[in-house]
Amino acid sequence: MPRTAREVLDQEFLQIRAKILEIGAFYDRMSEAEASEVNQDHLDLLRKGCAILDDDEPNKAERIQLLFSRDYESDWREKFSL
Repeated sequence: MPRTAREVLDQEFLQIRAKILEIGAFYDRMSEAEASEVNQDHLDLLRKGCAILDDDEPNKAERIQLLFSRDYESDWREKFSL
């Protein structure tokens, strides 16, 4: 039987709260660090992932997974020497 929204929130609140605090701490560390040699592409991906969390669209996990995934390349085995 599926859980209600209240059950999901009650059961997962502390775990998700900790993850959000961890992300906030990461952004704090980034703002305090020297900006030299920052991989702006990675930082942009993280920001886009956070924006997905805050939008009203469905399938957030799928969309975030696709955001961080490579496009399929048929010659991937050769590229990675497999």
